Amino acid sequence: MKTRRQAQILELINQFPIETQEELLQRLKKNGFNVTQATVSRDIKELRLLKSLSPDGKYRYTSISKSASDMKSGMRGFFNSSVISIKAAQNIVVIKTLAGMANALCASIDGMDLNTVVGTIAGDDTIFIVAVDNDSATKLLLDLKKYL
Repeated sequence: MKTRRQAQILELINQFPIETQEELLQRLKKNGFNVTQATVSRDIKELRLLKSLSPDGKYRYTSISKSASDMKSGMRGFFNSSVISIKAAQNIVVIKTLAGMANALCASIDGMDLNTVVGTIAGDDTIFIVAVDNDSATKLLLDLKKYL
């Protein structure tokens, strides 16, 4: 059931510009899946879905498994619209975002599967990225700034 539901979620987000978990929940129910908001939230996390800026200026759920060029384009828009600043302090990169944007942005960074990143943590408007060393943090800082 979980596999079918998650496949349906991927199909729905590719077919419709779904902006909220509630909207996704309603579409799943219309398609015969009796689920709760908590289940939808877990599925979103497991599928590593993120919200990206669509051409109409609205955020919608997208799959991280899109092509590299689609992801880079989406990441650039996401960064431009949500990042306030990026700074490095030794092996830590700190990203300040608009309120409420840090978690989604952090998930997209995690999805990049960077081998020089030890781990990330996000609050409401701040992301800490721990790099393996100072040089890696500096390179990461420069790479992330390219998205601005």
